[in-house]
Amino acid sequence: MHGWIILDKPLGLGSTQGVSAVKRCLRQGGYGKGIKVGHGGTLDPLATGVLPIAVGEATKLAGRMLDSDKVYDFTIRFGEQTATLDAEGEVVATSDVRPTRAALEAVLPRFTGPIEQVPPAYSALKIDGERAYDLARAGEDVVLASRAVTIHSLQSSPARGGGPFASANGGGGEPLGDSVEEAPLHHPSDGPPPQAELGEEFEEITLTAHVSKGTYIRSLARDIALALGTVGHVTMLRRIKAGPFTLAPAISLDKLNEMGQAATLEQILLPLRAGLDDIPALALDPDQAGALRQGRVLAGIAVDDGQYFAMLGDIPVALVGALDQQVRVVRGFNLD
Repeated sequence: MHGWIILDKPLGLGSTQGVSAVKRCLRQGGYGKGIKVGHGGTLDPLATGVLPIAVGEATKLAGRMLDSDKVYDFTIRFGEQTATLDAEGEVVATSDVRPTRAALEAVLPRFTGPIEQVPPAYSALKIDGERAYDLARAGEDVVLASRAVTIHSLQSSPARGGGPFASANGGGGEPLGDSVEEAPLHHPSDGPPPQAELGEEFEEITLTAHVSKGTYIRSLARDIALALGTVGHVTMLRRIKAGPFTLAPAISLDKLNEMGQAATLEQILLPLRAGLDDIPALALDPDQAGALRQGRVLAGIAVDDGQYFAMLGDIPVALVGALDQQVRVVRGFNLD
């Protein structure tokens, strides 16, 4: 068992709990003890969606997944800011101001591209060895430094599988709290928008953001609301892509448990290669594969500089780096 299981993480489940669920199902299915399992990027308990779970030798690529871009759908409700910047925290600020579509269209470009953002006080970042959320829950004043992140794109979210509000099992359903489903923002190619539409005020909006690693969607929502002259917090957060993985192969926790009991988890296990679909393959002969497995450098390999997924036939050998026609192992895989 070496590869990826993509979990459609339900509401309330932590990332480490998702890892534990996969471990339990591997044991139930009789796949053997001691199989390594890890996740490819933390997802808040109050968020749902794509949680890549690395199994076996794929765990050696989990760190690379942490550095990958992510795509989220999220809903901002205006008028109240909470301590946690989501629906779980107590209200700490209110405003009667509600934004218009014209105002939203005007501010979104400010949050696209390289930006600076201050992470939420309720985050897993450490301050003098202590988690920020532990300090915040203890009533301490938490001040985090701003960080540079990149918002590759930010736009109004289309409905995805039953609407933009996902249920706990990821299949559409009822929104978190009362909702006002919005029409898509006007696109310039559609011609001049109706004035009534531009001037219409709304209570909440669902957006889709393609972001770099380290981006906090709760902070993004807070800052968008402030730029609109009001306050707000996140009421729905759903990750729809993490690195190369989308919701398409994702399974629910119930389905995972069912397949674990039936010992059919290999049917949903994506190959180790799936985590490196943006990296070209490098075909090896048996002697070259043997040399890399021994940690030796291959010389005279006529390839461009960069990273490659070295293969002996269909067997992954290593993630390698090429420089000046020399190939060195970055991550080796112990596969027969």
